[in-house]
Amino acid sequence: MGGGYRYALCPRCHSTDRERLVYWYIINKTKILNSSKNIRLSHIAPEKNLQKILKSFSHIKYISGDLNPLVANRKIDITNINFGNDYFDFIICNHVLEHVQDDRKAMSELFRVLKPGGEAILQVPISKYNKKTFEDFSIISPEEREKYFGQKDHVRIYGKGYMKRLEDVGFKVNLYDIKNDLGIQDIKKYGFNESEILYVCRKL
Repeated sequence: MGGGYRYALCPRCHSTDRERLVYWYIINKTKILNSSKNIRLSHIAPEKNLQKILKSFSHIKYISGDLNPLVANRKIDITNINFGNDYFDFIICNHVLEHVQDDRKAMSELFRVLKPGGEAILQVPISKYNKKTFEDFSIISPEEREKYFGQKDHVRIYGKGYMKRLEDVGFKVNLYDIKNDLGIQDIKKYGFNESEILYVCRKL
């Protein structure tokens, strides 16, 4: 599932491979960090290192959200986001939707609060072997969920149809592959997962 073999944690800063990939994309493929305009950025279930970096920029209005208020500065349920339409310039939601029962409602909410012209990075673990997403809401015990979905708090395994779910709520989805910009030596140097594809979603 997902990107297969992972380098996982950095021994120095303890960042994950997927966290580093999102940060690399932000630095090299967006103008967020050097924008002359104020940026509203939402970070759902924030990774600690990425959160620390993004909060340090004075022109970024950084809003982290989670159901657990101890790990974010706002309690946010992504199936009912308490912000107005077209509010955020950029959204990071990294490996969250596989935990959410009504993921289509969550996707619709993320689309609603994103500004036209804005971007959202919406990552999930994906099985490259499944054309369709596998979900069965009768599977409720942690043991059974781990058996069928790979983790005790997951409620599905996304397949190749993940992109269509995002498109169905209105997103224009671009797939970003780090291998188009970096060779294998640099990918290993930065500890990226060469099989991880970023789902970069835009609101036109």
